[in-house]
Amino acid sequence: MIVTTTNNIEGKQIVEYKGIVFGEVIAGVDFVKDFVAGLSNFFGGRSNTYEEEMMRARESAMQEMKQRAAALGADAVIGIDVDYEVLGSNNGMLMVNVSGTAVVTRDL
Repeated sequence: MIVTTTNNIEGKQIVEYKGIVFGEVIAGVDFVKDFVAGLSNFFGGRSNTYEEEMMRARESAMQEMKQRAAALGADAVIGIDVDYEVLGSNNGMLMVNVSGTAVVTRDL
């Protein structure tokens, strides 16, 4: 399945719009990851633990969105947008929301 942030796909014609599709993931960050990230914050540098968690959450949300598009009969999702939020009383949860328009295409 083609997934793009653009509103068209080079070499393809959009022949049908199936609707807006979403993928949502809310991931908790556990105590150990929080502790290791705190060390990175204290000593400087990148927090690989948070980066890995964010990548996993984003990939899961994208996969969910593609599955929902495929269930509608789409072969591509255009105009995708990825949003991140932190949730919870101590900001210990990461929400990733991905959305786009599911479409059917054909070759030009």
